[in-house]
Amino acid sequence: MKVGLVGFPGSGKTTIYNALTGQRAETGYAGRGGRPNRAVVRVPDQRVERLAEIYQPKKVTFAEIMFVDMPAPPGASQRSLDPQALAAMREMDALVQVARGFPAEDGTAPDPAGELSDLAAELALGDLAPVERRLERLKKERGRPGETELLERLKAQLEQGLPLRQLTLSESELTLLSGYRFLTLKPLLVVLNVDEASLGRPLPPEVEAAAAGLTVIPLSGRIEMDIAAMPPEEQLAFARELGLSEPAMGRFVRAAYAALDLISFLTVGPDECRAWTIRRGTVAQRAAGKIHSDIERGFIRAEVMHYDDFMAAGGSEVRVREAGRLRLEGKDYVVKDGDIIHFRHAT
Repeated sequence: MKVGLVGFPGSGKTTIYNALTGQRAETGYAGRGGRPNRAVVRVPDQRVERLAEIYQPKKVTFAEIMFVDMPAPPGASQRSLDPQALAAMREMDALVQVARGFPAEDGTAPDPAGELSDLAAELALGDLAPVERRLERLKKERGRPGETELLERLKAQLEQGLPLRQLTLSESELTLLSGYRFLTLKPLLVVLNVDEASLGRPLPPEVEAAAAGLTVIPLSGRIEMDIAAMPPEEQLAFARELGLSEPAMGRFVRAAYAALDLISFLTVGPDECRAWTIRRGTVAQRAAGKIHSDIERGFIRAEVMHYDDFMAAGGSEVRVREAGRLRLEGKDYVVKDGDIIHFRHAT
C-alpha cells in the first residue's frame, strides 16, 4: 500500500515522515522542489511475532506500507498544488494531509482548519478538470451507458468543493470510474502536527468542523521523530515517559487501518509466517490472489482457523481441529481479521 504524505510548506510534513519511518530525511527540502522521499516500513503485528515463535519459520514477513513524502509547492506561503503534484498524488492508494498545529518560527499562528479547507478545494478542482473534459468529449461521441449521467453527478458534487467519497456509488459505478484515479475518492487521513504542550488536548472545534467525516490523528512530529531515531528497544519506554501509549508508527497504523477499512489475514508454516493486507469484506478467492494469481484461479477451498482460537488451543492446529474450530470455506467466504488460512488450489 502506498500512502502519500501531503501538506503545505511549513506543516512539518517531512518531520512526520521521519517519525513514521525512522528515516532522517532533510526537513524543508520539499520547499526547494526536491524529489519525493520514499520508505517502506513494516506494520507492527504481535500476532505475526507469536506465530513465528511457535512455527520457527525460515522467514517472517510483516505487512508493509510505503510512505511517500510528496514535495510541497515552492513558496513559504503558497497553498496551491501544481499539475505535477496532483499527478503524483493520483499514484497513491491513500493520502495523509499533515496540517500545522504549532506556531511557525516567525510566530505566525497555526491555521490547520484553513489548510484542510484549502487542500480540499485543490483536490476537488483537480478532479473537476478531467470530469469536464470527458463531458465535452461525450457531446461528440457515444460513451458507456449511464456515463454522462454519472459524470454530471460528480461534477455537481465537485463544483460545491465536496469530495467524491461522500457520494454513494455502486460497485459498477466505481468500476466505471477506476481509470480516472480521482483524488477525492481516495481515503484521506489527517495528521495534526502539534507541539508538545498541545498533546492530549481536544481538537479545536474549527478543525473538527473542517475535518468532518475524516480521521484526525494528533502527533507531535518533533518528539516522534526523536523517538523514531532511538534504538527499537528504547522507543516504547521513552514514549511512555512522555505519556504516549507507543511510538507514532503503531498509533498511526491502527488509526489508518480503521479509516481505510483494512484487515490482515495470516499464513503460517515452516517456510514462512506472514501477514497479508486486504480490504474488509474481501472474499476468500480474491484474498488468495494476494498470494498468487494462480492460487486465485485454481481456488478449491480455504482451510481457516482464527488466530484467537489457535492461541486458545495452545498454538496447536490439532487441538483447534479437535475443538471443531478448523473450517473449510468456499470462494465466497468473507475473510475476517486474524484468520489463519491455508488455500487449497488446483495446480
